[in-house]
Amino acid sequence: MEQSEGTGGAFAPLRERTFRRIWTASLFSNFGQLFLGVGAAWEMTRLSSSPSMVALVQSAMMLPLVLVTLPAGAIADMFDRRRIAMNGLGFSAICAAGLAAVAFLGLVTPWLLLGFCVLIGGGVALYSPAWQASIPEQVSRANLPAAVALGTISYNVARSFGPALGGLIVVVYGAKAVFGMTSLLYLPLLFSFFVWQRRHVPSRLPPERMDRAIVGGVRYALHAPAIRTALVRVFVFGLSTATASALAPLIARDLLSGDASIFGVLLGAQGVGAVAGALFVSHIRAAISTEQAVRLFALGTGMALVTIGMSREIVLTCVGFLIVGACNILTIAMLNVTVQLAAPRWVTARALSLFSSAITAGIGLGAWGWGEVAAGWSVAFALVASGVAVAATMLLGLVLPIGSDEADTEEVPLGSAPAVGMALTLRSGPIVIEVDYDVDPERAREFYAVMMRMQSMRKRNGGFEWSLARDIADPTLWTERYHCPTWGDYLRLRDRFTQADFDIQSQADAFNRSHHGSRVRRRLERPFGSVRWQADSPDPRHDTVSWMAP
Repeated sequence: MEQSEGTGGAFAPLRERTFRRIWTASLFSNFGQLFLGVGAAWEMTRLSSSPSMVALVQSAMMLPLVLVTLPAGAIADMFDRRRIAMNGLGFSAICAAGLAAVAFLGLVTPWLLLGFCVLIGGGVALYSPAWQASIPEQVSRANLPAAVALGTISYNVARSFGPALGGLIVVVYGAKAVFGMTSLLYLPLLFSFFVWQRRHVPSRLPPERMDRAIVGGVRYALHAPAIRTALVRVFVFGLSTATASALAPLIARDLLSGDASIFGVLLGAQGVGAVAGALFVSHIRAAISTEQAVRLFALGTGMALVTIGMSREIVLTCVGFLIVGACNILTIAMLNVTVQLAAPRWVTARALSLFSSAITAGIGLGAWGWGEVAAGWSVAFALVASGVAVAATMLLGLVLPIGSDEADTEEVPLGSAPAVGMALTLRSGPIVIEVDYDVDPERAREFYAVMMRMQSMRKRNGGFEWSLARDIADPTLWTERYHCPTWGDYLRLRDRFTQADFDIQSQADAFNRSHHGSRVRRRLERPFGSVRWQADSPDPRHDTVSWMAP
């Protein structure tokens, strides 16, 4: 990882060459993505008069981020993130070129347009987790919040000018030209990843199966309180704030009596607000807690949406969009940093993909839902109702407060290897692990509280069916028990220990009064595979593994 000498403010990460090159190229791809959004949305107003169909353009672009991002995060955690990012970008460029060709031939239909939006979004969904998870490889940990904010600035600098420029291109040359430019503007970022000399260090163990990798990522998020809370809060925030972007074409056409250029100006105002807000992510994190900030931004967003719904003047509406842009990006960036700092390297891409899925699922469902509200009542009513809803999300902080995101997620080697007396393969299993503790009865409550934290740690690292038992005849004896599906899964669990996990284990061990002899038992459950009818034969798919690295 390239290290900087210190944190020089919001732009410090740009002093690091790899990050600067990719960030700069991302400006072009973001322009292309925004051109696509403007062109597709306005083309849909030509193809269909239904507000629901117009709102579905944003849903179609968001849908792949919900369905593809989690598998993409698992792939990015298991393989070379640089290559995964390049494949995603290449696929999006090809699909955008295909949409342009269909448009030039005059064959676009509403559902075909939505289908191409889904395909292009699928490539972006494959690229996004690989890129986000690689940011810590290019900047120091101290500069990570600023780097995350710069990632949002890249998008919003483009959004400040891209929609207005895209709207003008649509007016002058038509949507087909916008679709072609989208394909071309992906190429600089693809080239930047191509020249990045990233050193990929493969895991000592074979990659997990895709289904187990996905389950592992989900289980980690569910049992990591900081990440779990961030996912819920960002989903609800996206669900309630989707109106501004999703209904922007209708705001321009129906409330302001404008055309595609006015639509672009509104999105540009939202982008300007987002850029301005993103510059202050590090400063706000230093001044107030994430929980306080998220509540404040929810209130600001709600007031701005109500203003947009009641306004018929472009200047006032633009001010509302500017405030929405600033509050939205600050909320998303601060919760993104929470996830980045709370997730260890082995699961970073999956945690970030879940974050992306949560926000896009919220926005996608919100776009559809608020579109239905606008169709049934009016655009103005949908905006006012959305503003009230997002302001009400402040109450979530009472039941799901965002805690501290500072945790030592550096992986640490375990100091001992398990004794193995039989030939095991990575597929051998299930494996049962039992750990005994000799605890002073006077300290039972303290020990139990620590073991509840141990339960979350085991489960998020890959343990199943965790339990804690106390011996009836000897109340000083406690036994922790959990399963791993295979021996390979148990090896991975040991490899995933972070310093924070090690601290929890050390706290539990401090209660144990018996500091001699073996108190950890590892058993092969249903061991019929270890008893041969005839002479032992090698496993046809895996080498025999009877070791454990520290």
